[in-house]
Order: sequence, then C-alpha cells, then structure tokens
Amino acid sequence: MTRTAQAPVDRRFIDRWSPRSFTGKPISAADIMSLFEAARWAPSTSNTQPWRFVYGLAGSAGFEAIFSTLVPFNQGWAQRASALVAVLSATQSVAPGTAQAKPSPNHAFDTGAAWMSLALQAETMGWRTHAMGGFNADALRLQLEVPAGFAVHCVVAVGEQGPRENLPAELQEREV
Repeated sequence: MTRTAQAPVDRRFIDRWSPRSFTGKPISAADIMSLFEAARWAPSTSNTQPWRFVYGLAGSAGFEAIFSTLVPFNQGWAQRASALVAVLSATQSVAPGTAQAKPSPNHAFDTGAAWMSLALQAETMGWRTHAMGGFNADALRLQLEVPAGFAVHCVVAVGEQGPRENLPAELQEREV
C-alpha cells in the first residue's frame, strides 16, 4: 500500500498502519519493554503520566485474560498477535507538594500520546500494532483486577505482520 502525505512528515507517520494479520512470532521481553519505555517518555499535562499498560504475551495467562474480553470479530484475527496490551489511565492525580488526589481531566489525552509513542516505537523495531475498541471493558476490568480510579481505553495487539492469508476469508480483502 502506498500512502502519500499532503505535507512533509517523517515516513514513520505515513508507513504506520494497523494490520490484522500477524505471524504469531514471539516478542521478547526486551522488545515489549522497549515499547513501554517509549511510552514512558511521552509528554503529559502537568507531567502526570497517567497511562498504565497491562500486557500478556501469547500463550500466557495474561494474554488469555485479555483475549477473552475481545468481541468475537477481534478474537478471529487477534489470536495470532505476539502480545495483547490493555491501555488504562489514572483518572485522578496528585499535584507535586500536595497529598490530595484531584480529577485529572486530561488523563485520556495524555494516554493517547503514550499509546502513539508505543505504536511508533513498535514500527521502528519491525513490529506492528492494532488498537481495538471491540472488547468488553467491564470484563477486562474484572479479569485484570483494575482498581477504581482507572479508566479502561482500549486493547492493542502487537505482532509481526503476517500475510493476509492468515486472516479469515471475509477479512482478507480489507487487509491492504
């Protein structure tokens, strides 16, 4: 697929996309930690860094816990991902020099910046990411024992891009 920018930008922004076809190649602990390290350096309002990532590597109980909350459509293709990552954020923050938590109106905005950092780092390392809104947030909260005060935003599949033949027939045409 060829994409063309309307103004000069780094190729990573143009080349990054969200495939559904993955090979199932295992991702190393070092590689997954590099993705989270990139997210750690994302900008945030008041330097609150509200994002939290809970992940499971393919074949692990964590992967199965997250996978079980996906809608059937997403389960049909995400089963070949190398890792699944739940993206959460703290809805309150404590300002420096205080002890009282206050609502953090920018938690979702900041977490979006962190997710994009994760996605671009993955791209740089030869991995692909695909964010999903098709999951049961209440079930995910239960499966991962997410405490009160945290918002559940999405689930991200991470993996090496595979051939579109790895997908169910009805998705192969969409994988371009």
